Amino acid sequence: MSETIGYILLTVGIAFDVLGCIGLVRLPDVYNRLQAGTKCVTLGTAAILLSVLFFTGFNAISVKALLCIWFILITSPTAAHAISRAAHRSGIRLWKGSVLDRYAEDREGAEDKQ
Repeated sequence: MSETIGYILLTVGIAFDVLGCIGLVRLPDVYNRLQAGTKCVTLGTAAILLSVLFFTGFNAISVKALLCIWFILITSPTAAHAISRAAHRSGIRLWKGSVLDRYAEDREGAEDKQ
């Protein structure tokens, strides 16, 4: 039973990783690419590492896999946020089809208050 769950998690993880990689290639601007890379690849990698727990049982390898999951869940969104904020501050424009820019609205609102 646990091996079946492991295979399901492994398949889901690989699917999310592949979709995230396709999003990195296909999406139009850096902000959309970061979103695809962060959400899909983080979830996919976490699912693959979680499948290790079901394949090996609870031992030293699975503890390391759980620590890696925790590290990826903390660092990946934080890094993507820092990269997107730096890209926005350096003047990289959004895709022309983007509907709104909340960060620019927040910056304009903060400048108006001063």
